[in-house]
Amino acid sequence: MGVAVNRFVSRARIIALFSAMLLIVTGLSLSPAGPASATDYPSWQDVLNARNNVAAKKAEIARLQGLLAQLEKAKNDTEAEAIRTGDIYQKAQDAFDAQDLKTQKYQAQADDAQAKADDSLKRAGQLAARLSRVGGGDFTTNLFFNGSDAKNMLSQLSMASKVSEQSKGLYDRAIRDQKTAQALTDQANVARQELERLKDVAEQAKIVAQAAADKAAAALKEQQDNNARLKAQLATLETGLRHTEEEYVEGVRATYGDGSNAVEISSQGWARPASGRITSSFGARVPPVGGVSPFHHGVDLGAGCNAPIYAAHSGTVVYAGWFGNLGNYIRIEHEGNVTTGYGHIVSGGILVHSGQEVVVGQQIAKVGTTGASTGCHLHFEVRQNGSVIDPVPFMRSRGIVLQ
Repeated sequence: MGVAVNRFVSRARIIALFSAMLLIVTGLSLSPAGPASATDYPSWQDVLNARNNVAAKKAEIARLQGLLAQLEKAKNDTEAEAIRTGDIYQKAQDAFDAQDLKTQKYQAQADDAQAKADDSLKRAGQLAARLSRVGGGDFTTNLFFNGSDAKNMLSQLSMASKVSEQSKGLYDRAIRDQKTAQALTDQANVARQELERLKDVAEQAKIVAQAAADKAAAALKEQQDNNARLKAQLATLETGLRHTEEEYVEGVRATYGDGSNAVEISSQGWARPASGRITSSFGARVPPVGGVSPFHHGVDLGAGCNAPIYAAHSGTVVYAGWFGNLGNYIRIEHEGNVTTGYGHIVSGGILVHSGQEVVVGQQIAKVGTTGASTGCHLHFEVRQNGSVIDPVPFMRSRGIVLQ
């Protein structure tokens, strides 16, 4: 009991220290941020009034340039912080995934060893039962519960001549196999404890990264909401001609597209997350760039730049932000302890936020090549009970063929 409590306290202390470290390093707070002070943006009338006054025009141009620079700096600063904390989160998730695979391997080895030990015990028990029928007495019980006295007991029963080298070998093998099975089970249990610790660390890292991602998204939205108008106002002052906000908005639309493609949805309520064929499969592979894990946690779909990304199933967005090598990333939680992940989203292409409910086939993002990527595509992954699995058979069983 004391050991278990000490382990719990140690684990809790590690998690608390890790959380504190992240908060100190990032300067982020896990509590909700208060409302930002509203920026005083010029109206169109302010700009038009300043056009015919040289001093006022110069001051207004400087003001507009300052506001544009301020928006750009806020976007860049919050984006850099989101990338930094997102990298920490992704490394924590990678550590969990590596330990998860190791734990699964140890457990499989332990299960195989236990099956072998059970078979050895069964064979030894069957032989002992046959000998007991010949020599009388509860031989099986005595043999296995009084192993140290087995030799004397056999002599007393005048059956030593029947206990061949084979029977002794069966007994010794049964004991050896059981010890091996127990050792591997202990190893799997230790690995599982470490897995739980890494799971908690990854969850804490996710909280901090999401807070940074939310700040970056807010800064980007403020820039997108005001950039076109401010640039139009600045151009109006600099050229003397009336420029409209619509001219600049049209440029934004041309850059990001309208995402009007149709989506394939199966009768089981699952959707194809993006167009394109599989360009990289699940499992071991040669990494496309340096510093990337040789184990691919999902499949890559070769959709074009800015192509729409759809929610594969209805659920709740549990993360939306930067995620290390996967760049801009979204994770959605579905029923049955299933989550889906969407990586390499274009900058500014995340269309949902953490905590948002989404429906199957809803456009949630746009394809990009952020993170460790060599070209536009969607990295699509599926997790079941926290462990990564091959999305292809999973989606096929739900009526969506990825190929």
